[in-house]
Amino acid sequence: MNSQIFRDDLLAGKVALVTGGGTGIGAAITRELTRLGATVVIASRKPENIEPAAAGLTEELGRPVHGRILDIRDRDSVRTLMSGIVAEFGALDIVVNNGGGQFFSPAEAISDKGWDAVVATNLTGTWNVTRAAADAWMLKNGGTILNITMLTGRAFPGMAHSVAARSGVEAMTRTLAVEWANKGIRINSIAPGFVASSGIKRYPAGLDLISQMRSFVPMKRLATCDEIAWAVAFLASPAGAYITGETMTIDGGKTLWGDWWPIPDPEDVGTIEIPTEPWEK
Repeated sequence: MNSQIFRDDLLAGKVALVTGGGTGIGAAITRELTRLGATVVIASRKPENIEPAAAGLTEELGRPVHGRILDIRDRDSVRTLMSGIVAEFGALDIVVNNGGGQFFSPAEAISDKGWDAVVATNLTGTWNVTRAAADAWMLKNGGTILNITMLTGRAFPGMAHSVAARSGVEAMTRTLAVEWANKGIRINSIAPGFVASSGIKRYPAGLDLISQMRSFVPMKRLATCDEIAWAVAFLASPAGAYITGETMTIDGGKTLWGDWWPIPDPEDVGTIEIPTEPWEK
């Protein structure tokens, strides 16, 4: 299937890396970039996740999607992968830092180990990939880096570790956009709101948040994974050529709205469908 938004050859000849590219938002991004003609490498820490995803996406799209094993916390492994991509495919034009992880917890219940793990993955891991991509290709040849973050402008109870790390990524994004502008590198962040993706399953079922999330959004629905992927494609394309250092919020107006101005739910709210990839267990 072709892209619903962009022309098929928009990113022809480009080489892209999507961390966490085998599930949820990452899989949607991989689909879109591949449909637009890019050569896409997806990377994840667990072979049991990345290998079926690469095979499934390749079969679905009719074009090869290349799977690689990567722990973004391991700097040596990250550097090796970046140099390997450049050696094999001749470039590294687009990097999407989508890989990350967190868990829902009140702040007082977050252990030292838990805090360190989330910050090491979401903040330091993003830096590791960004710096290695710059060293391997982009500082000499230019490129585009896109960081998938979260809603950081207001409090995010239950996610103190992750919102702190993602805020750091957004600050890093703004800073590197200035430092690396003369290198031909554009770097932006995309902050999704509530998305109907497999990542939503990380929230405790007992809180019944999935059924409540829609009510917190003025548009009264969750984002689709494709809507995040389309923003990635836009910013990676020539249409985004004069955009750098920004955080694009895609949240249906959630961060604009407080509960003092009621917006009634529609009578027929329907059901929320969480898509699952064929290779996910």
